[in-house]
This record gives sequence, structure tokens and C-alpha cells, in this order.
Amino acid sequence: MRAIKLRPFVPSGADYPLAVQFYVDLGFEIIFASEELTIFKTSELEFHLQNYHNVELQNNFMLELCVQDLDTWWKHIQDIGVAEKYNIKANPPQLQSYGKRALHLTDPAGVLWHFTE
Repeated sequence: MRAIKLRPFVPSGADYPLAVQFYVDLGFEIIFASEELTIFKTSELEFHLQNYHNVELQNNFMLELCVQDLDTWWKHIQDIGVAEKYNIKANPPQLQSYGKRALHLTDPAGVLWHFTE
């Protein structure tokens, strides 16, 4: 039994077009799009953005994206002004209690992304 990919379904929140634009602005590539689902890709990693709104789920949904250069991602997030544009939280890289450096970014729906290296 060998798994080859894990593609999480991320809730978009109440404003699906806004969520799609957020991920485009962040630099993810759209490989499929419809009114109900957008599949995004970066490198060989993919996730599904589902046109789905559930506040309790969104506020408790977290993802970890392991990257090669956390400081480059942080610079990119700052350079594009995504926190200001979408009125979301973005915290700079810090050493976490579990031993990894991580930056935290909350998407417009409330989903928390942990970017780690």
C-alpha cells in the first residue's frame, strides 16, 4: 500500500471568488476551476478549494506547508501585501515549541496555514 498524494479540501468561506483570488495572489497555480471547486498547485503539491462555508470548520482547519526557504515565503507575503489586502493575520517566522520554524497565515475564511521549513 503506497500513497502518492494527499489533496486536502479547504473550505472557501462565504466569498468563494475572494478565496480563489487570495490563493492566486499568494502564488498558487490554478489547474482546474469551476463554480464549486478550484484545484491549486505549487511545485508538486495540490489542494482543492471547495466552495463551502462553515465557520466552525474554517476556524478549526489548519494546514502545514513545508517549504525550502521560509524567509523567502515571508518576504513574498510581505511584498504582495496580502495581509493588508485581505485584512488577515500573517505572523513572521518564529521557532515553535515543537522545534520547527514557522510562519502563520490565516486565509480570508479563517483557515490557518503553517508554513514551515
